[in-house]
Amino acid sequence: QVQLVESGGGLVQPGGSLRLSCAASGTIFNINNMGWYRQAPGSERELVARISNGGTTTYADSVKGRFTIARDHAEITVYLTMNNLKPEETAVYYCNVRTYVAAFWGKGTLVTVSS
Repeated sequence: QVQLVESGGGLVQPGGSLRLSCAASGTIFNINNMGWYRQAPGSERELVARISNGGTTTYADSVKGRFTIARDHAEITVYLTMNNLKPEETAVYYCNVRTYVAAFWGKGTLVTVSS
C-alpha cells in the first residue's frame, strides 16, 4: 500500500523560509509527476508546483521565483523549498504523486506564516 508522508511544515514569520519533504512508502510504478498543492481555509486546493518524471517543472504564478521543487528519483521523495513566505500562503500543503492510472495524496502538513 502506498503512503505519502509530508514533513517540514510549521510556523514561520513573513519573509521566512521552509523546506517541505514528502517521502513515499510502497512501490509506485510509472510515475508521471510529483507535486505540491495547498489548501487555505475556505479555499479550494490549488497547485503550487509540479515536477515531471523528466524533470520539467511547473509553478503557480504566485510562487515563481520564490519556491523550488525538486525530487529524488531513487527514494521517491519530493521537496519544496519556499522562500519569502507571505501570510496569505498559510495553508495545508499536500504532496501528490500521479501515475498514468492513479493519484496518491499525503495527509498534508500545515504551514503558518505569521508574525
